[in-house]
Amino acid sequence: MLPGIFWIVPIAGVLTVVFAILLAMNVMKRPTGTPKMKEIGDIIFQGAWAFLKRQYSTIAMYSVAIAIIIGVLVGILGGTEVQGMSNFSIGWHTSVAFLVGAICSGLAGFIGMYIAVKSNVRCAAAAQKSLSDAVNVALRGGAVSGFLITALSLIGVTVIFFAYGGNNSPEITPYIIVGFGFGASFVALFAQLGGGIYTKAADVGADLVGKVEAGIPEDDPRNPAVIADLVGDNVGDCAGRGADLFESTAAENIGAMILGVAAYLATKNIAWILFPLCVRGFGMIASMIGLLCVKAKENENAMSALNRGYFVAIAFSVIGLAITVRVMLNNWWLFGAGMVGIVASIVIIFVTQYYTEWRFSPVRSIAEASKTGPATNIIMGMSVGFSTTFATALIIGVSLLLSYWLGTQSGVQGAGAFGTAVATMGMLMTCPYVLSMDTFGPITDNANGINEMAGAGEEVRKITDRLDAVGNTTKALTKGYAMVSAGLAAFLLFQAYIDRVNFLRPGNPLTSVNIAKIEVFVGALLAAMIVFLFSAWAIKAVGKTASKIIEEVRRQFRADPEILNPKDPANPHKPDYAKCVDITTRAGLREMIAPGLLPVLGPIVIGVGFKYLGKIPAFSSMHIDAAMVIAAVLMVGTIVGILMASFMNNGGGAWDNAKKMIEDGQLKDENGAVLGKKSFAHQAAVVGDTLGDPLKDTAGPSLHVLVKLLATITLVMCPLFIG
Repeated sequence: MLPGIFWIVPIAGVLTVVFAILLAMNVMKRPTGTPKMKEIGDIIFQGAWAFLKRQYSTIAMYSVAIAIIIGVLVGILGGTEVQGMSNFSIGWHTSVAFLVGAICSGLAGFIGMYIAVKSNVRCAAAAQKSLSDAVNVALRGGAVSGFLITALSLIGVTVIFFAYGGNNSPEITPYIIVGFGFGASFVALFAQLGGGIYTKAADVGADLVGKVEAGIPEDDPRNPAVIADLVGDNVGDCAGRGADLFESTAAENIGAMILGVAAYLATKNIAWILFPLCVRGFGMIASMIGLLCVKAKENENAMSALNRGYFVAIAFSVIGLAITVRVMLNNWWLFGAGMVGIVASIVIIFVTQYYTEWRFSPVRSIAEASKTGPATNIIMGMSVGFSTTFATALIIGVSLLLSYWLGTQSGVQGAGAFGTAVATMGMLMTCPYVLSMDTFGPITDNANGINEMAGAGEEVRKITDRLDAVGNTTKALTKGYAMVSAGLAAFLLFQAYIDRVNFLRPGNPLTSVNIAKIEVFVGALLAAMIVFLFSAWAIKAVGKTASKIIEEVRRQFRADPEILNPKDPANPHKPDYAKCVDITTRAGLREMIAPGLLPVLGPIVIGVGFKYLGKIPAFSSMHIDAAMVIAAVLMVGTIVGILMASFMNNGGGAWDNAKKMIEDGQLKDENGAVLGKKSFAHQAAVVGDTLGDPLKDTAGPSLHVLVKLLATITLVMCPLFIG
């Protein structure tokens, strides 16, 4: 029988959808500014929509193929039946769950992009009135996708759990619905990767030719790549991140439900399995309250207003967590575990701010290094990026140790690992609000570009410049948040993998992972290689595509000098924006395939390869356990991926804001003269920012998805490795 508190799940889901619709209506009724601003906004929308349609058509084909492969491999080669369910039944259940997760993840990406693009021009128009109005439009526009995405995730996991008989066999169903998380991860990886390649190729091309070579401002309408750059902000930072955090919440929800199975078997209380869903429901309500409390003042940093709303959401999340633990589990040790996750989310927000805001020494040190050229800028930026791994590892490590210990104190069987699950759920309670702050970034970035292209004036640009700098920080915060949540979830999903292995082969449990075994060591080595190779291919894709953009922009400047220097300023020659959009679209879709398939196929090839290697007579004496090898792949791939993502995200964000700091006139030479735009220091900072772009917006965010994809694919394919 379902506990009464479970009604918070459908109530919160429906309420969140209605809330998001009301926010969308509020944003859409705002003015779109001058006809020129509306024209630019429409061009951006058309480019983004065209890219997404082509991207998701490509992803859909691969998703159907992967779903069929999953069904065939698990159905034929799995070799393990589960309480009357045949291999074939497990296979097709997993395939259907995969497709449902993929569809929901794709829908999340579309929603995120659509509303964000429609908010861009309205934020630009609001900035002509006041800072407060611009903040309001940008945050609410971002909140539409943030809240709809988390609602879709909660509703999707809940519906498929009960559709697969969760109420009748709660100890089995969480293992069967892992395909939902895999489908969400698969689409999220391609959405984040393809969008990241697009946005950063256009950004790098526009900056290097426009700012450095031609000496024209950012988002100058004379730059042929400027529209592609603005389109890229939406398809990468909005659609890609939306799919990313949809996948995060779905996969981690399912992993927590799997860990609840052990406690359910010990207590026969289904609340242990349903607890993660209820916590998420309270978190969405808390995030709504926090968002409604944001009111920016004209004379304050917009980040302060966003932080106020965040702390309100945190306060109500604590209340919701306490209610859920008291009613469902009646164990205050687990409330403490949840609080560990909430505190970790606060700490990572401020640690990321420290490393990526211009007010603090890391960014200022990069700006200072720019005075002596690009080389010292890059050296200092690399140092800052690598140093951020200390805070990341410390936060994740302490959080895992504390939450695990608190779980063991609860006195319930298997509650140590479940304590880490509660910590992860506690951290994800404010996910809707954090995702709203994330989408705030590309909306303000595009608003700034629209005002530049429309000639809105210096005073308006000051407002959107300030918001753009804040947006850089909010994007970095979300990446830090997603990264640490991935770290907490990594142990959660690793434990879920161990539980599933032991569930499928109770006579031969996997109790430890012995790295001293040669095949396990090799599996771990290959996992680390996957992370580095994936990053290399993603960065290379940006470089190749950016080179094509640079060549095209140079060609247009050579072919028509009046683009840069019009003889009649009243009727300037327009560059061919569509050509650059088309180049980035085709290249982005082509280049995302190889790195996207690497983490999908890599674990399968490794697991199946070692499984059949052990059956060869010459290797039989090694007693190879493919399930243990894959456990090592999951562990080491996760550790390396998280630390690499920390370096890329924070280092790239610091490089970007060092450039913004110089552009805002915050850097002075030894004589007190301001070093601003077009100075030698600024050119050096642009080079550093160009290096950081593919790190922080392509490879880094994609690594969050890769880490969780490794976990979901090993969970789904587990029968294949042990059959």
